[in-house]
Amino acid sequence: MKKLIHKIFLLGLMVNIGCASDYLDTTPTDAVSEESAFATTGNAMAALNGIHRAMALRYDSQGQPGEHGVMIMREVLGEDLVMTSQANGWFVSMASWQRHISETPSDVEFVWKFYYKIIGNANMLIDKIDAAEGTQEERDEIKGQALAYRAWGHFNLVQIFAERYAYNGNNDQMGVPIVLEPITEGGPRNSVEEVYAQINQDLDDAIALLDESRNNASHLNINVARGIKARVLLTQGRFAEAATVANAARDGFDLMGESDLLAGFNDYTNPEWMWGFHQIEIQQTYFASFFAYMSVNFSSTNIRGNPKAIFQPLYDQISETDYRKRLWDANASDPELRDPFIDEVTLGSFSKEDYMNRKFVAQANGSSVGDVPYMRAAEMILIEAEALARSGDDAGAAAALFELASARDPEYTQSTNTGQALIDEIMIQRRVELWGEGFRFYDLKRLNLPLDRRGGNHVANVINSKFFEEAGTVNWQWQIPIDELNANDNIIQNPTTE
Repeated sequence: MKKLIHKIFLLGLMVNIGCASDYLDTTPTDAVSEESAFATTGNAMAALNGIHRAMALRYDSQGQPGEHGVMIMREVLGEDLVMTSQANGWFVSMASWQRHISETPSDVEFVWKFYYKIIGNANMLIDKIDAAEGTQEERDEIKGQALAYRAWGHFNLVQIFAERYAYNGNNDQMGVPIVLEPITEGGPRNSVEEVYAQINQDLDDAIALLDESRNNASHLNINVARGIKARVLLTQGRFAEAATVANAARDGFDLMGESDLLAGFNDYTNPEWMWGFHQIEIQQTYFASFFAYMSVNFSSTNIRGNPKAIFQPLYDQISETDYRKRLWDANASDPELRDPFIDEVTLGSFSKEDYMNRKFVAQANGSSVGDVPYMRAAEMILIEAEALARSGDDAGAAAALFELASARDPEYTQSTNTGQALIDEIMIQRRVELWGEGFRFYDLKRLNLPLDRRGGNHVANVINSKFFEEAGTVNWQWQIPIDELNANDNIIQNPTTE
């Protein structure tokens, strides 16, 4: 890893950075000194805001807008998001499962270094905050958020670059290097079990320090830390604990109604959003934006030529009375039948493909600005329902599922399914509810399921005929980037089929 990032970007600096070494190894001219950044809790909070903003910075290319770019990658690696055309090519090689299985692409390097950037910045705060001038409450809030970010960074890395966590195994397979110091030389890969142990320790420490208060929904509080913890426990198969923590995480958050559901998924003041990125117009990143690739209306070459669609077999399982069915248009190509909304947002000469999404709506055709959801109360309900079902509590799982599904479909009746049938129903609800929000690759991998795009609307020449990948192959682990291999003698590459 050479030396991990150890400088903090302040709120509002929204730096455009030219190459990987710039954001990992050097000090930007507009970065504050280390001593000044941590002298007071006020300065440290500004440094923490730099981590929040780093989530959406443009890194090496327009297809790498921080976490928002990785979210798209995790979706296109699954089956539920359909690339309707190659358009200008962004994310096409990722969707065809060609890019992440090589050690040389810039996207592989970006993902590895992005999460270690977040971890490195968090480590600076964790290391320095106890000596900062200010109240103990302020120090606790900052440290708690930094610990949660460090856990979140390691959690993403181990899911992407390591083998899945095996519920009944000892999980001594290679994970990723655990980094707990602000500046460190690259170390060996810790085991998957060791990485998860550290993640859980950091989250427990964060939960002990945080409460419900925070500046806004871009910041992390006890609800968000518990939400991350619930994700981790679910991935580990610790189902009873996951259900309890997910229920606590969503305390105080109400499910959105029909109007908010159809409003464009671009406003972090939505009552259901537990954590999200808030973007303001003066911070527009144009083509380096979630909405530049995922929205229905931003006038980019990618959106105009490649509207993102839902997998037809999934769409067909949505009830006709479910509000969410209107988030996609099965008849978009037919001007007589398509949803009037498609024309209301003045798509003009945009390609209109059946099953295209209208879930994500940018601020305007000429603006890619929009808030991005990271965590919602609906996800916590789905974790609770799935965890209860997998632990054998069918009644509790059905009741939790009813809370969500009845809010989305006024004619939904509480499920009488049990066992695997109930789990299957919950997973369909999860796929529909969280479509496009960055979960599908993780879900397939944690459940050891195959990628299966057959029998739907995927386009062969877009995905290079990648319709199927067996569960558990080496291709489910991303390759470690070549720069890391060259810089770190302790690192070991993942196996490859080549």
